[in-house]
Amino acid sequence: MSKILVADDSIAVRKVAERLLVEAGFEVALAANGEEALAYLAKNEADVIVCDVIMPDKSGYEVCAFVRSQPRLAAIPVLLISGIVNDEVTQQAQACQADGVLKKPFQGTSLKDKVSELLVRKHACTTAASSDAGSGPNQDTVSPHQEEIPPAPSLSSVSEPPETAPAHEECQKPVEQEETLTIRENLRLTADRLSEVESLLHAERDRAKGLADRIIELEKEVGCAREMERLLEEERRRASELESKVGGLEQELSRIPQLESMLREAQELAETARREAADLKQAQDTIAQLEAALHTEQASAAQLVQQMTELEEQAARGKEAESALARERERCAELERKANETEALLLVAKAKLEEMESELAAERRTREEYERRLSESEARATKTQGLKVLLSAERERSAEMAQKLAEAEWVAMNATRRLEEIGSKLREIASVASELSKGIGERESAT
Repeated sequence: MSKILVADDSIAVRKVAERLLVEAGFEVALAANGEEALAYLAKNEADVIVCDVIMPDKSGYEVCAFVRSQPRLAAIPVLLISGIVNDEVTQQAQACQADGVLKKPFQGTSLKDKVSELLVRKHACTTAASSDAGSGPNQDTVSPHQEEIPPAPSLSSVSEPPETAPAHEECQKPVEQEETLTIRENLRLTADRLSEVESLLHAERDRAKGLADRIIELEKEVGCAREMERLLEEERRRASELESKVGGLEQELSRIPQLESMLREAQELAETARREAADLKQAQDTIAQLEAALHTEQASAAQLVQQMTELEEQAARGKEAESALARERERCAELERKANETEALLLVAKAKLEEMESELAAERRTREEYERRLSESEARATKTQGLKVLLSAERERSAEMAQKLAEAEWVAMNATRRLEEIGSKLREIASVASELSKGIGERESAT
């Protein structure tokens, strides 16, 4: 995991930058000023430094200049942040050899995108340096053979004037034998170089096979992304079902006024019964009937009060379900946006892989041309210098292919990490939706 050092005297900016970078999958270290940032770099390592321009003790320009002056830290990318970005700030950033200036407050994913770009650039530079270091020993092994190549035999010894030919008839045969030995030695050296070129071709074929395997892995990741889209569609369907259930609860809540009117009618009837009982005190049989009716009405009123209490509880639960549904909708929208971003990254990676395949086909055609030229080199041993130039060009192209492969792997790694994040959030949504549906089912069974 890449480590990002954020230095800013504002605690709000530090917290915002930490949240954005942690969500992007980076490890973040914080510093409140320039002195703390330099003290951290003296003991720890950082992949990217994000530093404010204006700070109390040391400015961001001074921190960047110090990093560039230290051999151990000079390769770390430095991103300056400032509330005002103008020509003066840009010129001072260039003077201290900063890798960019970003305006704050941060807009959207600008901080995450800029830090990712600097990490990719640093990774590419490291890969290129390692490939250059790896190609050095091969060049040293070839150069001794080139120094051992003797010069081509001169034809002046056989084109002498006729009057001097008799004087050299005795030494002409040894000279021809020496020329034959020289030609054989050149042919042997050429055969050695042919074997070396064949080994390089085998290495390139192995790299091409690795690229094909990497393409298969990326296709599998695309299939995983499609599966994630299917799961997202199922979650949307479940959310629509929850909405329909909430609508049913709202219909039940609309019956509350009707129940209240029935309760008022019951209370009026009970009051009427009380008045009749006061007027008919002498009629004992009528009083008994009225008392029985009164008890019945009181039981009905108690039952209605209990039903109203239950309906109020259901209304409160319905409101909680509405708030939970709103949160789930927001999460679904966020997941859809991240899925679109992941799909775009996968398309970019696929385009890069197609470009690398075309370059690989071009390299194969170039290798076939090299094999044809090497077959003709036995008759033209004196043209080995041209083969040396072609071989160096082949190595440079191989280094470029390795660099592009590293970039494609970085993009694929980011896509895989984002797919994992989407999968975890989808699982959270599925668990919340199952809990909501379970709670609604329990309430329905209770009613």
